[in-house]
Amino acid sequence: MPQLTKEELNTFLPHAGAMRLIDRVESWDDTTIHCCTRSHHDSANPLRHGTRLEAVTGLEYAAQAMGVHVGLLNRTRSTDGLIGYVGGLRNVVLGVDRLDDCPAELTIDATRLFEGDNSFMYQFAISSGGRDVMTGRASIFLKHVQS
Repeated sequence: MPQLTKEELNTFLPHAGAMRLIDRVESWDDTTIHCCTRSHHDSANPLRHGTRLEAVTGLEYAAQAMGVHVGLLNRTRSTDGLIGYVGGLRNVVLGVDRLDDCPAELTIDATRLFEGDNSFMYQFAISSGGRDVMTGRASIFLKHVQS
């Protein structure tokens, strides 16, 4: 499928400004998505704690990639009033202490393992310059938000 730029991601993520962490979607299909970003080098990254961007913040990068994938797959379905939540994490392994120490861009890969009515399970992997940064599984749930 075609690549998506940061501006085109507006449709699929509720995040705005610097909190939109993914720079682009390189590729995607019915089960996988491959994203890239350099936002871990941004001194204005809102997930920083002082000058550090801890590796655990990779969970938000993975969640945004999964959210974009769910949005891409559901473009023909109305998602008004729906918001995605991470419901559970399993087998999370950190390969680094900090994301800001990764010199190359981050690549975020996610593969959908299961899809229910409003739930999804993904395997995800984040790497930088060929080095494993984080791997794990996440359950995503869509919930109707009351206005």
